[in-house]
Amino acid sequence: QVQLLESGGGLVQPGGSLRLSCASSGRTFSSNRMAMGWFRQAPGKEREFVASISWSGGTTVTANSVKGRFTISRDNAKNTVYLQMNSLKPDDTAVYFCAAGPGTTRLSSVSTYEYWGQGTQVSVSS
Repeated sequence: QVQLLESGGGLVQPGGSLRLSCASSGRTFSSNRMAMGWFRQAPGKEREFVASISWSGGTTVTANSVKGRFTISRDNAKNTVYLQMNSLKPDDTAVYFCAAGPGTTRLSSVSTYEYWGQGTQVSVSS
């Protein structure tokens, strides 16, 4: 029993920055023992991997399309994972989803994750 809630999306100009947050809750699992990931889906496209982080925060994986611009982190004391997005481009426009799962491998795969948030819209436009 895990619930995920994203926040922080909005409209930003190209080159700007946003920070997304994903707060987790639930009695069955502790988010501190789960890997967390961010995925995004643009209109007419498949859901794609953005970034992931291990339960301890010691290992991160970032998609090539956002490497050097996006950073994933987590604060287990707050049961929250973050996605810092810098140098945003119009191609980054999408609904961004937070996900959680107990797996330790294949962390870029949608099928690895059991729990999903509702998504938050990010729009990059002048």
